[in-house]
Amino acid sequence: MNRSLFIFWGEFIGTFLLVFFGCGSVAAAVLTGAQVGIFQVAIVWGIGIALAIYLTASLSGAHLNPAVTLAFATWKNHPWKEVPLYLLSQFLGAFCSAAVLFWIFYSPLIAYESKLGVQRGSIESVATAMIFGEFYPNPSGKPIDQAPFTISTTQAFGIEFLGTFILVLIIFGLTDDKNGSRPHEATPLLIGLTVTLLISLLGPLTMACFNPARDLGPRILSLFAGWGSVPLTANGNGWWLVYILAPILGALLGGGFYQKTITPLRS
Repeated sequence: MNRSLFIFWGEFIGTFLLVFFGCGSVAAAVLTGAQVGIFQVAIVWGIGIALAIYLTASLSGAHLNPAVTLAFATWKNHPWKEVPLYLLSQFLGAFCSAAVLFWIFYSPLIAYESKLGVQRGSIESVATAMIFGEFYPNPSGKPIDQAPFTISTTQAFGIEFLGTFILVLIIFGLTDDKNGSRPHEATPLLIGLTVTLLISLLGPLTMACFNPARDLGPRILSLFAGWGSVPLTANGNGWWLVYILAPILGALLGGGFYQKTITPLRS
């Protein structure tokens, strides 16, 4: 079978599942109260990521994240010619998953908006747009101006940068053939648990993205699902600085840090 088809389906299906479980847990928490506290949302994210990796790693390597793909291409000799296909597959998987979630949770969404008295497309509708794209500070299912604290774009950028740096640093360690203590079959589970830890710590601040496809695909879906310009204006330029650029730069530095400071010690 053509390698391009393996890559496309692996990254599409894997990212679809990542967003389905992850954003689905946010939707269930916000709209139905199914989860209580950030950890319950975070553990669903983590398990969902682990399952997606187990399912698709043999097809595409299960990057499921443009920041990871770019870090592998930069530091681990992943073919640059394959990068556009990886990124396109990840974005499409995230977008299609968000569309399915919108359909599944449509009735609870209408009821929640009515209960809150929020008109979709108003700035207050960040309270529900957060099911898809991410915002800072974490709206927690409320209008963003009701958050108990504020976070500057600079702070949010640093948080997403650091979170992705740590995530990719650990991914490089867990997948390094020279690391004699790497867990092999348990690698996907530990990557998922790393995301769980990071969301538990940083999610209350920026919603903990660390993945440009996970944010951009659902965010674009919300543009066409009634939220209008809100997903691109609520945080100003933060939607791309914090949730696209910061994870990419954090991943590149995290991968580089591992390759330059830890890998030589194993040689």
